[in-house]
Amino acid sequence: MKLVIDIRLINASGIGTYIKNVIPDIISEFKTVTVLGNKNEIEKFDWSRKVEIVEFNSKMYSLTGQLLYPFKIPQCDVFWCPHFNFPIFPIRAKKKAVTIHDVNHLTGISPISSLKKKYASFLYKNAVRKADVIFTVSEFSKKEIVHYTIAELEKVKVVYCGVDIPFFEEEKQSNIELPKDFLLYIGNIKPHKNLIVLLQAYNSLNSSLKEKYKLLIVGKKEGFITGDNQIEEYIKTNNLEKNIIFSGWIQDQDLPVYYQKASLFVFPSLYEGFGLPILESLAAKTPVISSSAASLPEIGSNLVEYFDPNNDKELAQKIMNVLKNPGFNNQVSGSLKTHLEKFTWEKSIKKHLQGFYDILYLINKK
Repeated sequence: MKLVIDIRLINASGIGTYIKNVIPDIISEFKTVTVLGNKNEIEKFDWSRKVEIVEFNSKMYSLTGQLLYPFKIPQCDVFWCPHFNFPIFPIRAKKKAVTIHDVNHLTGISPISSLKKKYASFLYKNAVRKADVIFTVSEFSKKEIVHYTIAELEKVKVVYCGVDIPFFEEEKQSNIELPKDFLLYIGNIKPHKNLIVLLQAYNSLNSSLKEKYKLLIVGKKEGFITGDNQIEEYIKTNNLEKNIIFSGWIQDQDLPVYYQKASLFVFPSLYEGFGLPILESLAAKTPVISSSAASLPEIGSNLVEYFDPNNDKELAQKIMNVLKNPGFNNQVSGSLKTHLEKFTWEKSIKKHLQGFYDILYLINKK
C-alpha cells in the first residue's frame, strides 16, 4: 500500500509539532511512502531515508500550489493532507484523508477579510466533501467542523494530540539566561491568541509584583499576515518595556527549560482546536491559568485555573492568587499523571492508523 503526505507545514508551530510526532510511526506501517515538501528541511529527519521526497515549495493557500497538486501527487492508495488546504483538482489517490485542527478562519474571531474568509470556507468545504476520513483534534473542533462545513458526522474522527511527558518533566541543564521569577506565555502573536488581555491583566498588577515577576513572551513576533499590531503599542504606552521580555522563536529542545523555570504559565487564547501548551506546562509541573474558551477546558480539565478571556480583571486576580500559592496542590498532583496519559502520541498514532485501515478496507473490499 502506498501513502502520500503533504508535509509542507512540518516546521510550523502547532501543526508542525503534530506532523513531526506522528510521521515516524505512521510511515513504518506502509510499504511505500512519498512526502511532499522542502527536501532540505525533510532530510534533517532520520526517517527521511525511508521515504521518497517530492519537492513541493508552493505557498499554502496559493493558486499555484493547487494547480501543481495533481502533478506532484503520484498514484497512491491514500493521500493525506494534515491541513485543510486540500487539493481542489482531481488527484491520483484511491482514498483521501485530511486533518482539520480547527475552523478559526470561519468564525467571527478571525480578523481576515471577507474575501479570504470566503476562500477559506471554500477550502474547508472542499476538504470535508472529498476526504474519506477527517481527523480532528478535539470534540470541540468536531462540533465546529460539522457546524460550519456540514461535514458528514461519521467521517469525522477525534484524535487527540499527544504530549511527550518525559521530555517536559525531566529537568534540563541549560545555559539559557532567564529571569529568576517570571510569568510565561508561549504562542504566536495573533489577535485570536488574545495576548492583549494578558498584557492588560499584567499591567494592573501592583508595582512590586511586576518588579519581581517579568512577563516572558515566547513565540514569533513578526511576519504574520494577521499579526496583532496593538501589542507593541500597548507595551510602549504603558511603559512596560522593562517588565516584558520577547524571546522570539526558540528551538523545540529548549521548551522544557522555559516551562520548568516559569512561576506560572498563562494561555489567554480566544480560539484553539486543541491547546498543546497547556499539556506541556502541566507535564513540566508548572501551574496553568487558561482561557475558558473553545477546546481549552476539554484539554486542561480540572487541573487548570480558568478565566473569562474577555475579563482582564478576573485574569489579574487569578494570577495574584496563584502567585500567592505556588505549585500544585495534592489533589492536582495526584490526578496529573492520569490526565496526561490520555494524551500520548502513541494513542494518537494508533487512531490515525485505524482511520487509514478503515478506508483501505474499502479499497480491498472492492
